[in-house]
Amino acid sequence: MKRLYYLTPTITSAEAISEDLHDEGVTDWNFHILSKDEAGLYNHHLHSANMLQRTDLVRYIERGLIVGILMGACFAIPLYFLEEFTFQVWLVITTFCLLFGAWCGGIGGITRQNYKIERFQPDIDSGKHLLMIDVHPYDEDVIKRIMAIRHPEARLQGQDSTHTNPFSAPLGTTH
Repeated sequence: MKRLYYLTPTITSAEAISEDLHDEGVTDWNFHILSKDEAGLYNHHLHSANMLQRTDLVRYIERGLIVGILMGACFAIPLYFLEEFTFQVWLVITTFCLLFGAWCGGIGGITRQNYKIERFQPDIDSGKHLLMIDVHPYDEDVIKRIMAIRHPEARLQGQDSTHTNPFSAPLGTTH
């Protein structure tokens, strides 16, 4: 799926966009709003972005899993060749390192803002509302057309995949 990013200046505009997109079949699961005014989103019954969209939790857990499996392999492979250690011991050590890496990654990721939305932070801080609309590639043109015709105040700021890349740099480029 693709994610379209729109910035809108007012919460009433975000509410009107939400209603129009719901009429077109876009569900709350595919429509999220990131705003400084969380109370306003709640009062207008708008679907706020969740922790997975706000933080870099998923990307850092993925990184932690990769580091954990490598660390587990580094510890467990030499032990595997000793006769006292069985495959089960090797598996337990590797699994522990894998889970420990994911846990450490999660701790780091929950403290960081999502790398895909940090470029919008100055606009969000100034009071604008970031709309994140997840669409199938075949529905993309329809949604863009609806937004351009019915809501010209909302500006398309970019598009991206809904998938995270653990090796991606802050603006979505690969290291």
